[in-house]
Amino acid sequence: MSSFSYKQTVLSDWVDYNGHMNDAEYNRAFSLATDAFIDWIGLDEKGREQFQYTIFTLETHTCYLKEMHEGAAFEVSARVLDFDAKRIHLFLTMHNADGEVVATLEEMLMGIDQNEGRPAPFPDEVSEKVKAEHDKTSAQEQPKQVGRTIGIRRK
Repeated sequence: MSSFSYKQTVLSDWVDYNGHMNDAEYNRAFSLATDAFIDWIGLDEKGREQFQYTIFTLETHTCYLKEMHEGAAFEVSARVLDFDAKRIHLFLTMHNADGEVVATLEEMLMGIDQNEGRPAPFPDEVSEKVKAEHDKTSAQEQPKQVGRTIGIRRK
């Protein structure tokens, strides 16, 4: 299990006309959690400055599984599904206070050399942290939301 987690509560301006957390706000929460994960692997403000390196998001896929209401606490955990020299295939899971999975986000992240403005290999310290996170869960079965596509199933 990852030792990374991001905790937050549903803010009042995140609630929509249906009385629950708006879909855009789930994505905001996942984005904030992704930023916290990036900081956690060593690319916080100091790391970005030291290495002249940052991370961009290339693609995301969100699954909304349960409603969240104003003031509800949640926690986001991260799992490195795969990685290479420049990319991280990351899976985030949002749990409510009862431990139920309320949403997931699958994303592809790319490391960028800030001086060149181009993809580049992770700094060694970051790469080691990503590998260690991957190794913690690599033998586990993948979450069922991984690799999903959007489409209407026809019989």
